[in-house]
Amino acid sequence: MENLLHTHKTFEKVVYINTKINNREFEDCIFKNCDFSNSDFSNNTFIDCEFIDCNLTLTQLAGTSLKTIHFKNCKLLGIQFSSCTDFLFSVSFQDCVLDYSAFANKKMPKTRFNSCSLKEVSFIGTNLTNSIFENCNLDNAVFNDTQLAAVDFRTAYNFKIDPEFNPMKKAKFSTQGIVGLLDKYDIKIE
Repeated sequence: MENLLHTHKTFEKVVYINTKINNREFEDCIFKNCDFSNSDFSNNTFIDCEFIDCNLTLTQLAGTSLKTIHFKNCKLLGIQFSSCTDFLFSVSFQDCVLDYSAFANKKMPKTRFNSCSLKEVSFIGTNLTNSIFENCNLDNAVFNDTQLAAVDFRTAYNFKIDPEFNPMKKAKFSTQGIVGLLDKYDIKIE
């Protein structure tokens, strides 16, 4: 990964723990079974890349561009996605652990979260319009001033969302999910 520009490459079983990898561009690359935990990936650009079975726990992404990036079966604990560049920010997640991460103030409409753990994730000020949380655990995730119009929460669970502080016109919920919208009223639904 010493080159500044990487295109159409597959990086497999790369272990860069506590390492700085800055000012690089990766386009149409695949990362498989890599461990980048506690590393500094600041000011990099990733375009049309895929991360599969990777550990990116506590990786720093300040000023990094994530443009159409798919994460599959990755460990992404404590990632501050809010520090990524806003321009063309586009991510999707399948079978990932994103606990304690932050997407504060990100514009990420139509984002797909499929079978992910999102415990204590911050979505403060985030635009999630038309996003999908399919079979996701949102235990203690924070939604405040979050744009939730037409978001699909039908199979999501453990969420607590205050409709007074989060615009959610046409959002979709299951009957069981209604409890997460009424939590602040401390009422019993049987």
